[in-house]
Amino acid sequence: MYYTVRHTTIFRYSSPITESIMEVRLQPRSEGSQLCLEFRLSTSPMAQIYNYRGENGNWVHHFDVPNRHTHLTIKAEAMVEVRPPPALPESLEPTAWDEMDALTADDEYWESLRPSRFTQPGELLSALIAELQIQRRADPLTVVKDISTAVYTTFDYAKQTTRVHSPIDDALRIRRGVCQDFAHIMIALVRFVGIPCRYVSGYLFHQRNHVDRSIPGATHAWVEAMMPGIGWVGFDPTNNTLAGERHIRVAVGRDYADVPPTHGIFRGKAESELSVNVLVYPTELPPSSADQPLETDWTPEPQKMYETEEGSYFQQVAEQQ
Repeated sequence: MYYTVRHTTIFRYSSPITESIMEVRLQPRSEGSQLCLEFRLSTSPMAQIYNYRGENGNWVHHFDVPNRHTHLTIKAEAMVEVRPPPALPESLEPTAWDEMDALTADDEYWESLRPSRFTQPGELLSALIAELQIQRRADPLTVVKDISTAVYTTFDYAKQTTRVHSPIDDALRIRRGVCQDFAHIMIALVRFVGIPCRYVSGYLFHQRNHVDRSIPGATHAWVEAMMPGIGWVGFDPTNNTLAGERHIRVAVGRDYADVPPTHGIFRGKAESELSVNVLVYPTELPPSSADQPLETDWTPEPQKMYETEEGSYFQQVAEQQ
């Protein structure tokens, strides 16, 4: 399946600021069953954009707008091919637990096993572990499937109930959240039984014949768990499904803190508003045709950002639903 992804982020400032320094993680990955055929990034005001491969192989683009401006627009456009992942067995052999322990005996998966910034365990997580009876049994694949289903059935999907920097306790307390919360809770539960698990940011193509709880027009988040003899396997607890041909992977990390779509700071004393729009749609166009402009009609929903005398950190509330 070929997809075109258009991701537009707009910052508006209440008064002119003197400089914006920004890094973005918006380029889809090329590995496994996914290939990023084209990627373009542009800004207004214009800026010289640089890039490098960061941790976990994520592409990071960064730029500096050193002049006075009252808005900053970031447009990312990509064409991606996503093939169906290899078929999974219904379960693994019971000996897979021994294989898992051998796999994690050294420090290769240490970061994917330890608590991270947004997956810190606490009393509420311990209570959930007891309630759901999270423990090693059967085989690793069966356990992770059951955890994904349990998160889906235990928590309601509700926008604007948590914030981008909310700890998992916020969602655990009210039993509601968005895809970021679902991913963080599942990561904490999977790591509890000694299975490496990591956070994935990206996009989900929404089809009419799929009943997705996550919404179109926003980025998406899910998890990947390491399975012995198979490798990283994607699970989407928000929609109770395996990650497949509709999931477009952008960045992976321990949790959201490693993969924010945009992150930066500006100089100046001003309030700022953030608007984000994401379009994902299938395309049969060859890569050379991706230069043709597409007309879009949307009204951004402004959201206030945290501001200080020195500036505002762009940790988006709207970026991750």
